[in-house]
Parts: sequence; C-alpha cells; structure tokens
Amino acid sequence: MANWQLIEEVRTRNPLVHTITNIVVANDSANGLLAIGASPIMAAAVEEMAELGGMADAVVINIGTLNADLVASMLAVGKAANAAGKPVVLDPVGIGATVFRRETVQRLLAEIQFAVIRGNLGELASIAGVDWQARGVDAGSGDGSQAAEIALKVARDYKTIVAISGAVDVISDGKQVITVENGDQLLPQITGSGCLLSCVIGAFVGVTDDYLEAVVVASASYVIASEYAVKTLKRRLPGSFRVALIDELASWQTHNQEKFACIKGVVPR
Repeated sequence: MANWQLIEEVRTRNPLVHTITNIVVANDSANGLLAIGASPIMAAAVEEMAELGGMADAVVINIGTLNADLVASMLAVGKAANAAGKPVVLDPVGIGATVFRRETVQRLLAEIQFAVIRGNLGELASIAGVDWQARGVDAGSGDGSQAAEIALKVARDYKTIVAISGAVDVISDGKQVITVENGDQLLPQITGSGCLLSCVIGAFVGVTDDYLEAVVVASASYVIASEYAVKTLKRRLPGSFRVALIDELASWQTHNQEKFACIKGVVPR
C-alpha cells in the first residue's frame, strides 16, 4: 500500500517546491523541505510566477495570510504549473473564517486544477459545503464521523486527492479512503505543523505520478517523524518538539516507516 522508497526518491531527486505560504510558517516550511531533501522557493512576486510555475517540480499554495497581491500570484503560478503539467497543492488555511478567504478558495478551485487539497476537517468541510463551526484557523467542531464522506465528496467534486489532517488522517482519491493513525499530540501545539505537511506532500507529488500513494507516504512519514521527535525530548514541550521534528524529518529511514506506520486498509466506495 505504501512505497516507502519515495522517501529516498525525494532525497535523490531534490524536487524544487515553489511555495506561496503565510508569513507565520515560511521559515519552518523552508527548513522542513530542506530537511527531507527537497529544495524550496518561497517567492511571491506576480512577475515571477509564470516562470516559476513551469520551473518547479511542484507548487504549494497556502492562503494563511492573504492579500490581493498574493491572490494574483497564486492564480498566476497555479495556471502556469497546470500548463506545464506540474502538480499543485492547496492548503485552504482558515477558509471558514472570512468571506474573503472563502471567495478566494472558490476562485482558486475554479481556475486551477489541484493535484492535492490538504487541510483540517473544518477547512475541508467548508469546501464541501458541510455545516461546521470553526474559529480562525482551528479545525473547529462538527461531526467528526463525516471525515470520510467529506474527503470523498471533495475529491470527487474537484478531481483531486484530499488529505484531512487530524488525530487520524483521512486520505481519499474519490474512490477509496485510507487512514493513517500515527502522530503525536504535540503536533497541533506548534504553529504551522499542517502547513509544513502540505509542503512535504508537495515534495512527494513532485517525484511521482501516483499522487494518492505520494500523499499516503508523505502523511505517514511525517506523523511517524513526530513520534520519533518526542522520543528525543527530555520534556514534552512544544518549543523543543518544533526543533526535534525538523531534525527527525532530516533523519527519515525507510525501515522506521515500516515499523511504525499504522495505515488502515483501503476502504472502497
């Protein structure tokens, strides 16, 4: 079910991942990509987007700190990547918080074909049109049992792979549902852990045409790294964990994934 050799493929091929992200997480996102063997570009000027969209192996669009100029750049780079046949990942951070965010994501989805959409359950529920109570960028509250249905719906509606991050990660291509049950409880205690996962997914889809497998391996490897990170801590504190997580991403080994991964069987729909 999982091709762990993709970990080495990322290291060997050093995929160029162009990320338009938010100011809160840019540094950790860049360092996380470097740790796994990818090469980050964090440009935002609209004048560069057509060139970078064709040059990068993958593009990641994160709406965390939106403004009108960034929206123009997102649209330009996404369309350029589509034209060049390069995968684009969407992270709809806090989509439910404001009208501007919702309208921006609707436009992005209408004008760009995304290879992957990754977010928390509240964010994906908003895209699916499911009633959900969220505040800011938090996952919010709703019926968590709907995660599989929401993942399937969004994947089918937008012909994409959906990854819903949470205590259990839910991944779907619109036909099947896969869950990953690894991960430490400190992950949501550091800002941008989900944003970094979106970047990691970008690196993995940048080295293979099998986007579903890429998302499963990237997600499982990432949360397994969080478990290893905690093992190195003298005290379970978020600041120390943040540093340890980057170190563990740089220390990925294939046999570690095989030992710890808890990927549930494919659920056909």
